[in-house]
Amino acid sequence: MKLVLIGYMASGKTFISKELANKLGIKHIDLDAYIEKKESLKIKEIFKNEGEIKFRLLENKYLLNLLCSKEQFILSVGGGTPCYANNMDLILKYANSFYLRADIQTLFKRLVIEKEDRPLLSRIPNSKLREFISKHLFERSLFYNKANNSIDVNCKSIEEVASEIITLL
Repeated sequence: MKLVLIGYMASGKTFISKELANKLGIKHIDLDAYIEKKESLKIKEIFKNEGEIKFRLLENKYLLNLLCSKEQFILSVGGGTPCYANNMDLILKYANSFYLRADIQTLFKRLVIEKEDRPLLSRIPNSKLREFISKHLFERSLFYNKANNSIDVNCKSIEEVASEIITLL
């Protein structure tokens, strides 16, 4: 079994995938953490030193490696992962995918707190953040909506979302 959780930044992919892994007794992998380990660099450093294009190439390479492996896991990917290269096609071919759908207000509340740790957001003033999220989410929703399943995560606990995913399995 390979499950991939997709969605916008701060939709809860990593937390929910850890909960799912715990409940299902299989391994959890966070794609960004996996890339950092393989490259011995933080994502922030890759963006700063090499640029987003280099990061997206690495992301595609490691996503393909994981999806083609024989191991079972729950994979949480970055918000942009499904939107570049042939990543969404790979996810659909090799795994069961779940789009964790959060509304703009939920995302804004979460991201305004942690934006300094997010390379794509760190330079955006708070006054422009909601507009950025809205536009970005609209652009990416085409890819997210291709997922095998869609789960509304607004006003739900990590446990509730994990249980909903397990029910769909």
